[in-house]
Amino acid sequence: MAAKKAGNKKAASKKTAGKKTAGKKRATGKKPVSGSPKRVSFNNISAASWEHATDRAALHALRTLPGFDTVIRKVVGAIGERNVRLIFTAQALEVGPDQYPDLHEILKEVSATLDWPVPKLYVSQTPLANAGAVGVDNPFIVLNSSLVELSSPDELRFVLGHEVAHIISEHALYRTLLFLLLQFSRAAVPLVGQAVAPITLALLEWNRKAEVSCDRAGLLAVQDVDTAVGALGVMAGGVRGREGSINVEALRTQSEAYSDSEGLDTFFKFMATAGRTHPFPVIRVRELDRWAVGGEYARILGGEFVARGDEPPLRDDMSAAGDGFSDSAQEVFTNADEYVSNALSAFAGALRRLARD
Repeated sequence: MAAKKAGNKKAASKKTAGKKTAGKKRATGKKPVSGSPKRVSFNNISAASWEHATDRAALHALRTLPGFDTVIRKVVGAIGERNVRLIFTAQALEVGPDQYPDLHEILKEVSATLDWPVPKLYVSQTPLANAGAVGVDNPFIVLNSSLVELSSPDELRFVLGHEVAHIISEHALYRTLLFLLLQFSRAAVPLVGQAVAPITLALLEWNRKAEVSCDRAGLLAVQDVDTAVGALGVMAGGVRGREGSINVEALRTQSEAYSDSEGLDTFFKFMATAGRTHPFPVIRVRELDRWAVGGEYARILGGEFVARGDEPPLRDDMSAAGDGFSDSAQEVFTNADEYVSNALSAFAGALRRLARD
């Protein structure tokens, strides 16, 4: 895909070393491995090292669909890639050595840690504490001003590591498609909007899994579990003037209480997340802690991770993802050729008509 080719120009010039085995470390006890006096860099690390199984399986189903890249370009082309960029950056400042140089330095450090070319970064004046990575050939990151105000430099390191991971995993391409579906499907011809609804819901489910994947990469960027959890706390309920006051252990307790609920509570939790692009922060905290104590985080810190070009194979069906998706999303991803091409092509046509009008 174009996004992959563009991002891999520099990565391809690096030595491919296969899976590294400089040493093994395992998390022990009940608390995650936390803290590192000197951050480790991961030369030639593949996104497969941190990707959630459902994330990888869903994207594999789409990437192997003949002509899907062409269909996405039809959709983006109906708006124009330049216009997509302008939607996100027209009211934003581009970060660089002379504009918010501290943020630029953090981004450079994070990109070096994850061994990836430094992407463009923008800061947008936005009250919601969030960030995002979008784009097609040259994905970029938008950091909301509220998140900058509420976060410490290390918490921003986690956030930027998370967003760089979206680019490495090629999530930005699909997130751009999801953005266009969410923004414009209602304005399209009603029948077209109905046709893309299953795709939109399936992509929303995938995006929530992708967030879990990239939280892991954010942890690899900052290499301190409590800092990563604190950054998620900021996005959940950070308050200006009370920066640094979030109790991460209390947040963990809240996360466990939410995750352990059963019965009717489970139904309401599902309904509450069905239309969301992101999982609730308390769920992300629990998932990140589980990954940190599971041993994989410690192994990667010890130098044992999947290198680019050495990714394990994935089957064409969703069996690798287990029951991580709803039945409707499973149907879309396992029968992608029946759902995607015609519906998205019709959506692209509707967008063109809207643009002309």
